Amino acid sequence: MRTVGWSVLVLSFAFLASAQVPKTCSPPPEYPHTTLDQRYKTMQKFVSGEKVYYNCAEDFTPARGMRAVQCEDGKWTKLTLKCEKKSCGNAGDLPNGQFEYEGNSFLGEKVYAICNEGYTVKGLNYMICKKTGWTGDFPSCEEGVATCSSPAVSNSVSSGGDVSVYQVGDGLTFTCSQGFQLDGAQQITCGSGGQWQPLPPRCLPSPDKTQDLDKETGGCGVPVTSSNSNAHLADMYITKTSFASGDTVQYKCDVGHIQAGGSRYRKCINGKWTTLRLKCERKPCGSAGEIANGQFMYSGVEFGDTAKAVCDEGHHLVGRATRTCTSRGWDGRVPVCEAVECGEPPEVPNAKIEGRQEPPYTYRSAIRYRCSVGVLNGPREIWCTEDGTWSNSPPKCEEITCPSPKVPGAIWAGAPKELYQFRDTLSIECYRGYTSTGPSDITCGYDGQWYPGLPRCTRTSPRAHWRG
Repeated sequence: MRTVGWSVLVLSFAFLASAQVPKTCSPPPEYPHTTLDQRYKTMQKFVSGEKVYYNCAEDFTPARGMRAVQCEDGKWTKLTLKCEKKSCGNAGDLPNGQFEYEGNSFLGEKVYAICNEGYTVKGLNYMICKKTGWTGDFPSCEEGVATCSSPAVSNSVSSGGDVSVYQVGDGLTFTCSQGFQLDGAQQITCGSGGQWQPLPPRCLPSPDKTQDLDKETGGCGVPVTSSNSNAHLADMYITKTSFASGDTVQYKCDVGHIQAGGSRYRKCINGKWTTLRLKCERKPCGSAGEIANGQFMYSGVEFGDTAKAVCDEGHHLVGRATRTCTSRGWDGRVPVCEAVECGEPPEVPNAKIEGRQEPPYTYRSAIRYRCSVGVLNGPREIWCTEDGTWSNSPPKCEEITCPSPKVPGAIWAGAPKELYQFRDTLSIECYRGYTSTGPSDITCGYDGQWYPGLPRCTRTSPRAHWRG
């Protein structure tokens, strides 16, 4: 009977001891579109009551919920933080126009500027959504920018009279002077880009009636060229007013255009010119070049088109942003996108910087702090951001202490102290004649409190006292 009682007593003490051991948590779980704050990634165990924090992953932003989870009784509470794909949102108001969005303003999508009637876009007509927001010069719709100057068409009379500047939508009709014939469109209109559409015509010499060739000879007058052919008569034939049967003339593609098929020649046969079959297309310039840490945004890659350089997040442009496709290729030079630089990382008393490198500290360069005295309070790691500043204020190395535990009727090993250091652990034991309630082992926590709490020693015998 005595043996059974002793066994029950031993089991009771064992159960009580196991119940008093504080439960710790293993590393917190992973959640979609989130990352654990850098300061916790190297820790393997967490005490009950301790909190850790999550951040949204790259290209995602917080939508709702809390960033923190807490270790409770050996298990982590559930993360409520919800992260959604980054969006640049509304591009703003466009005076005298409106924006037309390519999608939902997510990364990589464009927004286009559409100007009201009578206004024209200045600069590129779009912006692109990047990590830093809408990237590119903010477009504007300006009145009076898209005007057309008076076209110079020699030996002609136009319906516009003596006007030097024309507004978008204005039209002109040309009539050639006596002795000249029209080469091109008779009517042209001032377009939204400040260019006449189609191109202004020419008035070329026509043979005088008294000099008309005998029909029997089969001669031809000056050949007329369509304005949309992007070709013109070779200079050697411009001044000639008549051609004999069998004569040939040669054409050239306009500046910025190249031959893409057909023949350059026309022939006078029985008083008529053969059809011009020369095909001239805009000269291609190909790629404007590769930019490390950036890219070109193209309006096109043919004669007259432009390419605008846009740097990636954390980089700034050095050089001219826009290149134009000319008859000799892209003008200017390929610009450079240089990384943003941060100043020297701030020094922290009683701390050392791990991974220190030689300056400059460029975009995304990271450093870590380690306390030589005390406990780190704040971010362990900071990095250089896209605007040339460090991601956070530096941490502090603080000395964390816990006061001497006040547990009447109890004793613990070691000489009594007024203050105990962070992570110090004490094993508390009640005097004989006292019953212990609560944990037997307590640890000095990060907030200066004893965890999991102080025990109580309750007197069970009126004459109880401690005997060594």
